[in-house]
Amino acid sequence: MIELSHSQIEHFIAEGFVRIDAAFPRGLADEARAILWRDTGMAPNEPKTWTKPVVRLGLYGQRPFVEAASTPVLRAAFDQLVGHGRWRPPAAIGTFPVRFPSPDDPGDAGWHVDASFGTEDPDFMAWRVNVASRGRALVMLFLFSDVGETDAPTRLRAGSHLDIARQLAPAGEQGMTLRELAANGFAETARRPQVLATGDAGTVYLCHPFLVHAAQPHRGARPRFLGQPPLLPTEPLQLEREGGEYCPVEQAIRAALRGDL
Repeated sequence: MIELSHSQIEHFIAEGFVRIDAAFPRGLADEARAILWRDTGMAPNEPKTWTKPVVRLGLYGQRPFVEAASTPVLRAAFDQLVGHGRWRPPAAIGTFPVRFPSPDDPGDAGWHVDASFGTEDPDFMAWRVNVASRGRALVMLFLFSDVGETDAPTRLRAGSHLDIARQLAPAGEQGMTLRELAANGFAETARRPQVLATGDAGTVYLCHPFLVHAAQPHRGARPRFLGQPPLLPTEPLQLEREGGEYCPVEQAIRAALRGDL
């Protein structure tokens, strides 16, 4: 079984993400993309039908999606980053912001972190995040199409998860709302280098739950299909764990609060 190397895990702790090439077979990506194309209401070979910059699709639990999220390489990575038995196997993949070449502003390209609890509130800006990342173990980006630099790749601010951990710490268990976190436009992370989540279909980016990221307009020629499911925990992350066996997600938060990174 292929596992993440020590350097990949260290990169995840310090930079907030790890890229896994060929995390699932291209054939599964092709099967899944055919299902997604059908639901867009647009035609793959007729660009005149691509009338919107982005079409949002929901959760997909069909076989190619579930198999894509449960390959041996991904299961091993989940164990390494979150801990054996501490994550729930994804039962579906979503949501899918399918992005099409367009001169129009998609209207959703702002920097943000993904909220993990309080999602019953109809005001999504009131959804919350806390320093223990209640309700979310990882942010994941599944590439179901080839994504180049002009194909609206997700933008990642490498190392920004450390800034967010320090920002969340004083708020304790209650955490902060997205509105509070975004009050200054994530200016404290603006100095961080930007990485583009490019790759071939079958590539997966596993990201720390606090990583600041953003969409962008599509200036390429081929529609981009990307699923962004969370990895859900079976138990809360712990920043004071008996025995000191911290997973890399916890190690990153602890290092940020100590000022080591």
